[in-house]
Amino acid sequence: MTNWRWWLCSLLFVATTVNYLDRQVLSLTYEEFIKPEFHWTDADYGTITSFFSILYALACLFAGKFVDWMGTKKGYIIAIGVWSLGACMHAACGWATGLITGEDPVSLKGMEVASNVALAISTTSVYLFLLCRGVLALGEAGNFPAAVKVTAEYFPKKDRAFATSIFNAGASVGALAAPLCIPPLALKFGWEMAFIIIGALGFIWMFFWAFMYDKPEDSRHVNAAELEYVHQDDEAEAAEKAALASQKAIPFAKCFTYRQTWAFIVGKFLTDGVWWFFLFWAPSYFSNQFDAPATSRLGQALIFTLYAIVTVVSIGGGYLPKIFVEKKGMHPYNGRMLSMLIFAFFPLSALLAQPLGMHFNSPWWPVVLIGLAAAGHQAWSANLFSTIGDMFPRSTIATVTGIGAMAGGVGSMIVQKVAGNLFTYAENAGSAFTFLGFEGKPAGYFTVFCFCGVAYLFAWVLMKSLVPKYKQITL
Repeated sequence: MTNWRWWLCSLLFVATTVNYLDRQVLSLTYEEFIKPEFHWTDADYGTITSFFSILYALACLFAGKFVDWMGTKKGYIIAIGVWSLGACMHAACGWATGLITGEDPVSLKGMEVASNVALAISTTSVYLFLLCRGVLALGEAGNFPAAVKVTAEYFPKKDRAFATSIFNAGASVGALAAPLCIPPLALKFGWEMAFIIIGALGFIWMFFWAFMYDKPEDSRHVNAAELEYVHQDDEAEAAEKAALASQKAIPFAKCFTYRQTWAFIVGKFLTDGVWWFFLFWAPSYFSNQFDAPATSRLGQALIFTLYAIVTVVSIGGGYLPKIFVEKKGMHPYNGRMLSMLIFAFFPLSALLAQPLGMHFNSPWWPVVLIGLAAAGHQAWSANLFSTIGDMFPRSTIATVTGIGAMAGGVGSMIVQKVAGNLFTYAENAGSAFTFLGFEGKPAGYFTVFCFCGVAYLFAWVLMKSLVPKYKQITL
């Protein structure tokens, strides 16, 4: 039997890795390169990251339909082509800003310029970056729907979870690789080339995808034995689809009449923004508070360690409910809710990140504590998605998932925007802004960390209040 399916799975892994690399170039070049060149404030950066969050969530609602409509081969090529184009477009923002304003941002970098000149440069560049982030978000939304579709085409049911775990590991690898490769590229070749080089990886991937992917029955690399293996579930899946087709789906508007839907909305709305906050703001935080810019060895080690902790610790997210169900005999939903309660305590570690970091004047305390908080989110999120299948009929799972993704995007947009405005205000106010013993910008960081710390417990309590006991929706 040939094993062409695993070669395609490796391509999915690479695509997901590139996906996460592309979205992190901005956060790892913002503080040292982009912020001083375009005279940005943290409020500007918050506007850009919040726009990406909400547009990505909106695009996710339609990305799956688009891939189904275009077909796997064309759909995936278009998705990665669009986001790679968006990534490379960032590099032209400096040139375009100069063309529009008549001022050269590079020559004015670090200089005190007239307020109207600085305002023109910052405002113009923000809008240009918003355009680029929008293109990036539209394309990146297609990655996971396309990758999941490929696993369904090339793997029998018993192998799909393993294949998914392989390509999904690209997210962790991308997060780990980003601080090791992006800052050095920006330092050696300029921030523009960092966007171009990382963005170009997607175009290289497209070349391999175009020549390697065909449907299993049309691929010259798949022999009869592998084709038989791939299609071993066809009869069972056909019967399952027939049963699903006869099952009534809950109308979209009616979904909002169920407490179970609102429980999922609350869980996503209050917590998704925490993950995106850490993803977008951690490099800037370490640079501002501990003089550890992303281009320094220390800064790279900090970000790498943070995501290494997330990768290792969050693995337990899928195993804990299994223990409760198999060893303790709990109902799957109850086991998941208990697991979510346990993981909701992990982000409380973020409450100590700022105090211990400042007390010991060491960024390693925040790295470990933020890493535990972010790992808690990943474990929480894995179980939160599973609760949909526990409570809703299969015909409605995708609809409720989309509603929750939208809620998470709105929540993330609010967190990014508020954080950016708060950091700018706190920095300008200095000692006039205080919070629990901190002044100025450190007080702003601690304020957001406090929200991140308690958001999950608050969300869990609200979810439990909305759905006190397990109740499956029947039509």
